[in-house]
Amino acid sequence: MSRGASSPVGTAEVAASRSGREAAGDGHAGARGPSRKRVVLVALLAVALLAGGYFGYGWWTHGRFFVSTDDAYVGADVTILAAKASGYVTAVEVENNQNVQAGQVIARIDDGDYRLALKAAQDRVATQEAAIERIGRQIEAAEAQVRQAEPQIAAARADAVRTAADYERQARLSQSDFASRARLEQSLADRDRAAANVQAAEAALVAARANVAVLRAQKDEAERVAAEYRTAAARAERDLSFTVVRAPVSGVVGNRAVEVGAYVQPGTRLAALVPLDTVRVDANFKETQLARIRPGQRVELEVDAFPGREFPGVVESIAPASGAQFSLLPPENATGNFTKIVQRVPVRIKVDPGVAEEAVLRPGLSVVVRVDSRDPRTEQASR
Repeated sequence: MSRGASSPVGTAEVAASRSGREAAGDGHAGARGPSRKRVVLVALLAVALLAGGYFGYGWWTHGRFFVSTDDAYVGADVTILAAKASGYVTAVEVENNQNVQAGQVIARIDDGDYRLALKAAQDRVATQEAAIERIGRQIEAAEAQVRQAEPQIAAARADAVRTAADYERQARLSQSDFASRARLEQSLADRDRAAANVQAAEAALVAARANVAVLRAQKDEAERVAAEYRTAAARAERDLSFTVVRAPVSGVVGNRAVEVGAYVQPGTRLAALVPLDTVRVDANFKETQLARIRPGQRVELEVDAFPGREFPGVVESIAPASGAQFSLLPPENATGNFTKIVQRVPVRIKVDPGVAEEAVLRPGLSVVVRVDSRDPRTEQASR
């Protein structure tokens, strides 16, 4: 037998040795497999317990006090700018999305006709005031006549007394033949003339006083008409002011709907003005959540437009009725089939003043609202 030939017995031993090692390796692998799985399961269970404990603790100490809804939107008191004068637009001073201050010019309307109307009204006022001044001078002259007539009456009465006494004296003398017939007749004529002068002076005084009364009545009427003319002039001036449309509040211009050359009438919509520094949040909470909400409670706001940022706020007020009651067609469940639907009640949230001043929140943005239902008074007392 050559040295290179292998013995059947040797080959069998080698195979047996190999199979023994493989069997031993499989035994060790089987022993390590269950041990690794057990470690992984224990680790996962520990992580789950820790996470559950963390979130459970957070819910117990914090989360269970919060009432939340995603049916909420940013709101603001949007001001609709409309024309109060009719005419062609001659200038538009703003663009969409432009910040404006209160009193800033938004648009101008042709004011030619309004200026003419104001000038005519002012001319009527000036004419009437001149008439009042003229009547005033006439009253002064009439009152001067009254003042002159009063001493004239006194003088005429004194002359009448004197001539009457002279006539009586001449009459006695004529009976005793101590006075001539001519002298008696002259004294009689003087007496009658003096009496006539008294009557004339009294009539002149009455006429002068009547003239004063008439002139004063004319002046009163003229002043009444002048007041009407002044009112008309003030109205014309006010109408002229409407040809310049100004921003009533500070804000951002949006939805501009007018261009130069357009004809507008009173009520024509020109643009919208949004005061971003006075935004609020209107949240619609379910009626089942309402018992836990009170004015003054703190609020956390998450706006979809600013992911990851939380805005503070405070519950300002709660609507007196559900939103359905204020709709154009309130529900009527007295007849027909009834399906109960959870109603929602609007709750107004006041945004923190610092956030409002940033002017980053736009009306209409979606908001997730979380209200801390703990009583703010209790919380303040505990502090």
